[in-house]
Amino acid sequence: MTRPHQERTGPMGVAVVGCGTISDQYLTNLTAFPDLRVVFCADLDKERARAQAERYGVPAWGGVDEALARPDVELVVNLTVPAAHAEVGHAAVAAGKHVWNEKPLATDSAAARGLLDAADAAGLRVGCAPDTFLGAGLQSALRLIRDGAIGTPLTALSLMQTPGPESWHPSPEFLFQPGGGPLFDMGPYYLTALVNVFGPVRRVSAVGGRSKARRVIGSGPRAGTEFDVTVPTHVSALLEFEGGGSATAVFSFESPQLRLGFVEVTGLDATLVLPDPNHFDGPSRVEDGGPGREAPHSGATDGRGMGVLDMARSIRAGEAHRASGELALHVVEVMEAIDGSVEAAGPVEVTSRFPMPAALPEGWDPRTGSI
Repeated sequence: MTRPHQERTGPMGVAVVGCGTISDQYLTNLTAFPDLRVVFCADLDKERARAQAERYGVPAWGGVDEALARPDVELVVNLTVPAAHAEVGHAAVAAGKHVWNEKPLATDSAAARGLLDAADAAGLRVGCAPDTFLGAGLQSALRLIRDGAIGTPLTALSLMQTPGPESWHPSPEFLFQPGGGPLFDMGPYYLTALVNVFGPVRRVSAVGGRSKARRVIGSGPRAGTEFDVTVPTHVSALLEFEGGGSATAVFSFESPQLRLGFVEVTGLDATLVLPDPNHFDGPSRVEDGGPGREAPHSGATDGRGMGVLDMARSIRAGEAHRASGELALHVVEVMEAIDGSVEAAGPVEVTSRFPMPAALPEGWDPRTGSI
């Protein structure tokens, strides 16, 4: 097939598919980056698509098929619910579009691999959230580690625990179904940060469970409505990395004691407390037996959509983009292995691998056009 995307120049045409809550964060940035041009908002609810298009100055709106038929759309930003990520991604690839999926890439590794294979056969790219590791906070922390600030990384501890999102989310059911739960909902942020430090995971062991088979919506117009819980709501995992080192990770919707954004990496010489992997900014702290000290950090902090921009610029330049489909596939397989270890009550091997993302140049600026 012909591959016109690699021959085009100038800002990349983007369609946003899925105009729910998260689309506000994306559209705020995507419409402000000069190297991107958002030309279409699509949703099953066309009135919701219209509202978002009007709010963010996007010239056209409608259904998914209309978005995929447009020749000025080169890249589809897929913000649908997790269960639809693979289906919408395949439809975009079939229409000749590059794909950026919100996390997770798919609800299982087979579906994720199928999407990557289809894109590769078509000469197209797949990228995936989270792109938080491209923000100033984690990029600065990764530079410190790579520059030897803590010595060789040996171990890590990662904690994410809340009582659950049903207290504030008006439609939380999908967060308690396959593709959700604390592992698949929040795990991508923490696991992406960890594999950027240690490299690919080779084996996991985990335990987990759920305290209640049903939960109750706590806010919004459907407050008081009960819904089924079909996935573990607490998971504790031990990760063993291919290059050596290990990490303990806890993901929970069971604790009234909030612990969000906690990731620390201990090396041969010191411990580095990383910024929240769900955020694009924040300092790191070095602990080496003396007074803890805050480490300097610098870089872009624009937020969700930075990975879409890096992908577009990389496509134009013929270079590898950083929030790659291979990285996202590995994270999906790690989560799937954790889930499988909970079920099997034993260790599970992880077979996928990915190229380590290159560091962003320190002067990388989303607000300055470069293509």
